[in-house]
Amino acid sequence: QVQLVESGGGLVQAGESLRLSCTASESFSGADRMGWFRQVPGNEREWVADINGVDNTNYANSVKGRFTISFDNVKTTVFLQMNSLKPEDTAPYYCFANLRGALTWGKGTLVTVSA
Repeated sequence: QVQLVESGGGLVQAGESLRLSCTASESFSGADRMGWFRQVPGNEREWVADINGVDNTNYANSVKGRFTISFDNVKTTVFLQMNSLKPEDTAPYYCFANLRGALTWGKGTLVTVSA
């Protein structure tokens, strides 16, 4: 099974930035996908962004222009650069990976943005 380890969450002020990381025990390629969901209190679970093995990226409308998803040189780690953070971005963020057709979830990293 693919193992995922998330990091980078924390407490920041509105307008500041955080960079989340999700490292997989295997590299991804082609149609393999990695990305992030979040669970804002009181809201439905929300897909945030994802990237596939040929660098195609997708973003939720709520984060377009503020968040950027990318991967490292060996395609084992996905980064989510979060700029201009807002209090409504506060949530646990969960990394997911679909590698070789197998879906794996991370345990989450908490992002808290104060006004």
